[in-house]
Amino acid sequence: MDRKLKLAVCQLRTELEPRQTMDKAARMVREAAANGAQAVVLPEMFNCPYSREYFLRFGPLGHEAALEEMSGWAKESGVLLVGGSVPELADGRLYNTCFIFDETGRQIARHRKVHLFDVDLPGMRFCESDTFAPGREITTFETRWGTMGAAICFDLRFPELFRAMAKRGAQIVFLPAQFNRTTGPAHWELSLRARAVDNEFFVVGASAARYEGFAYESWGHSLLADPFGGVLASCGDEETILYAEADLGRIGEVRRQLPTFLHLREELYEVAK
Repeated sequence: MDRKLKLAVCQLRTELEPRQTMDKAARMVREAAANGAQAVVLPEMFNCPYSREYFLRFGPLGHEAALEEMSGWAKESGVLLVGGSVPELADGRLYNTCFIFDETGRQIARHRKVHLFDVDLPGMRFCESDTFAPGREITTFETRWGTMGAAICFDLRFPELFRAMAKRGAQIVFLPAQFNRTTGPAHWELSLRARAVDNEFFVVGASAARYEGFAYESWGHSLLADPFGGVLASCGDEETILYAEADLGRIGEVRRQLPTFLHLREELYEVAK
């Protein structure tokens, strides 16, 4: 089993014209692969501006075309592709969903956002549950590098979900996201590093780039945290591709030094399984 994995986060800016966005995403995935990336991660709602108006407009169009294109990008570039998230219409409900594809273009996992972003912050109110239904599954999946997990944005604030993925063997958790410019500077890096050090695994926070002047401005600042809580790589809010190498052997090293999983007192508290 390979123990080192070169990661790339495509921090792209979603445009108002879908074809323009998809073409840009394809170029960024190809560029990342050409630069040696083995796993490429896209942001939350990468194909759809982050607004209820666009969720409702893009969702009914069907996500099948986006899935077909993402599958093609993964196969063409030979990468593990974590496809950010897209509006998924299924059984009459709309979900905020991340699809994952292996190097052959086969879909190997799907994560529907479990915790919906319903907040009333100074200067901003957002109620994702007005539009989306919540997912009901903890998502882990197998790759040639081992077990990995997926979550989406607001899921980050629920450490129980990340502990459940760790208990299932996840070594890396991918988090497509769009934190905003209120919570981003306060909690984004802090939360990514906390989930990484809590569980002694890698966490990849893949944000959208800032669209200045749009109703919802993403914080950007994609970041990769290691099992000791350190920052492997990070960027600003501009459109860019962020690279880092995850040495999966580091997980065992950290867990030997700080064997927190050996000291879980499960008889005292419930640990998600």
